[in-house]
Amino acid sequence: MASFSTAQPLSLPRHPNFSNPSQPTTNNERSRYTISLIDRCSDIRQLKQVHAQMVRTGLFDDPYSASKLFAIAALSPFASLDYACKVFDQIPQPNSFTWNTLIRAYASGPDPVGSILVFLDMVSDSQYGPNKFTFPFLIKAAAEVSSLSLGQSLHGMAIKAALGCDIFVANSLIHCYFSCGDLDSACKVFTTIQEKDVVSWNSMITGFVHKGSPDKALELFKKMESEDVKASHVTMVGVLSACAKLRNLDFGKRVCSYIEENRVNVNLTLANAMLDMYTKCGSIEDAKRLFDTMEERDNVTWTTMLDGYAILEDYEAAREVLNSMPKKDIVAWNALISAYEQNGKPNEALLVFHELQLQKNVKLNQITLVSTLSACAQVGALELGRWIHSYIKKHGIRLNFYVTSALIHMYAKCGDLEKAREVFTCVEKRDVFAWSAMIGGLAMHGCGNEALDMFYKMQEANVKPNGVTFTNVFCACSHSGLVDEAESLFQKMESTYGIVPEDKHYACIVDVLGRSGYLEKAAKFIEAMPIPPSASVWGALLGACKIHANLSLAEMACTRLLELEPRNDGAHVLLSNIYAKSGKWESVSELRKHMRVTGLKKEPGCSSIEIDGMIHEFLSGDNEHPMCEKVYGKLNEVMERLKANGYEPEMSQVLQIIDEEEMKEQSLKLHSEKLAICYGLISTEAPKAIRVIKNLRVCGDCHSVAKLISQLYDREIIVRDRYRFHHFRNGQCSCNDFW
Repeated sequence: MASFSTAQPLSLPRHPNFSNPSQPTTNNERSRYTISLIDRCSDIRQLKQVHAQMVRTGLFDDPYSASKLFAIAALSPFASLDYACKVFDQIPQPNSFTWNTLIRAYASGPDPVGSILVFLDMVSDSQYGPNKFTFPFLIKAAAEVSSLSLGQSLHGMAIKAALGCDIFVANSLIHCYFSCGDLDSACKVFTTIQEKDVVSWNSMITGFVHKGSPDKALELFKKMESEDVKASHVTMVGVLSACAKLRNLDFGKRVCSYIEENRVNVNLTLANAMLDMYTKCGSIEDAKRLFDTMEERDNVTWTTMLDGYAILEDYEAAREVLNSMPKKDIVAWNALISAYEQNGKPNEALLVFHELQLQKNVKLNQITLVSTLSACAQVGALELGRWIHSYIKKHGIRLNFYVTSALIHMYAKCGDLEKAREVFTCVEKRDVFAWSAMIGGLAMHGCGNEALDMFYKMQEANVKPNGVTFTNVFCACSHSGLVDEAESLFQKMESTYGIVPEDKHYACIVDVLGRSGYLEKAAKFIEAMPIPPSASVWGALLGACKIHANLSLAEMACTRLLELEPRNDGAHVLLSNIYAKSGKWESVSELRKHMRVTGLKKEPGCSSIEIDGMIHEFLSGDNEHPMCEKVYGKLNEVMERLKANGYEPEMSQVLQIIDEEEMKEQSLKLHSEKLAICYGLISTEAPKAIRVIKNLRVCGDCHSVAKLISQLYDREIIVRDRYRFHHFRNGQCSCNDFW
């Protein structure tokens, strides 16, 4: 007989001679011999050989032997549900064990609902009814498809069969109710169990963690301790996950001590949970000590350490972890890309992505694409964003809600609103995130009325808005001067939509009122807020004061803002600019001196432009770019042509203490967005649009210059500043000078 470890075909005699002393001589012996062969099968091919032998010798008619063969076909590591069903159909009278095995196989497979259909056949076609082994598998199927109604029906049937209090059934029900989001029912089932086992406690603790109630998980663990229930490693994994979510290092360390004192078996899963707790709680030293002592590590271990360093923004150490990994899987690459992207380092995220593209045998997944698209959106990397979209189509990657929203957001923030609309339109199912992303895209492009229409269409599609949706709608109203509409929707947020306004929503309404010139009304709105105004609320008022040059209100708003955030450099700069526009140069000087003394630095204006997939950045008066001579040559040519056509520099936009008019003009001329536009002029040809990303609000002079360039050079210029998009065409801007 061939060795089973090599998974070769079995050498079974065609007509076994049972008179041979080495062969079984009775039916029982034959059955035991066959079952031993079944147990030793290591692949489906060997199992089919044994099946054929059983049919030839008549052993398949033995219920026990047939059930054993079927169970291996349905549940073994090499199981084949299709083959198992064929075996099942050949069994003349399946017993209760066989029915339950088929139900279990379906419940654990890709089509859990199939277990319910098998159950219905069992009830109608056999003499057997459901027992305490049947219900856990059926309830598992309900949990897999998150069907609360199905779970409730099975719960009722279990009670009717006097099995509602069975520990296996009850534990399955707890898991099911948590999976379906019905925490109250899960708790009720838990309280009905008279003799809870560790699985009961684990199901509750894990359920609370997964459903966003980690504090309740810790409370339950304390109660578990008080009742002297011995915890398992599964318990510890759940409790440590709760500590990680709550960032509760003290409790987490106590749990680690508990594990050591009670000699809980520390397998790799538990060790990784301990590591995750330390990193999430910011204790990288403890994490490193544990990591160094771990004899066994997997990719989860390495990625957890990478995440830990990334959380602390120690990217050099995170990179070192990635380089040291025995096998770099996509999860590790995603962790580093996401860390850069989520911590305001999109360029670094894109560099890692480009490095990932060169790796062999590492396939991009949806998480990779979402993170990279978000980074593209931040820096305006439209060409790379388009490449990712093409990659998605080429490789047949499913457009789930996250990928769809990321694509819409990327196209909108990179200035291609039409493509964002196209993505939004082409998907059949849209969740709240896709709708919100599209509304946000319309908002930043100044399409306020269209954004409102989209908001109402969203409701017609029976998609409930969330807090982000309202933030985007209010931004749309702000950039389009739709004051009445914003106020009306704000009043309806809680009463009609069940969403309690948060700080960000109040800040949006202040911005809506202030941007349209209703400064006093905005101040009264702040006074009437039911929650303490935050820095963002006062910042919105301060920004509006700059637009409308209201000095007294600006000083008050800045004072209140700095009480909350004393080192807010933006507030100092805004007030300084308001002083400058009001001609109060002494106040400007004092404020700038205060910033120098306290070490506060103004964020430098920076503009970027993407050419042939590469991002080029320019600072005001920049001399670092390799083509700076050509850029400044083009700038001089452009300014001369503009002056010949009536352009006059807006000296009021010079917000520094400069005495000579010529120097003031030179200061305006060297603004970063002008340099980026000129680089676009020498690097691209019509009809390609020039797309520029500015990190600050575009100044009035640069706004006028961009309009003139679009007319005189017949070029479309798209500028994204800190707040919105400006589309310059034929000497006009899409904002209609309202920004």
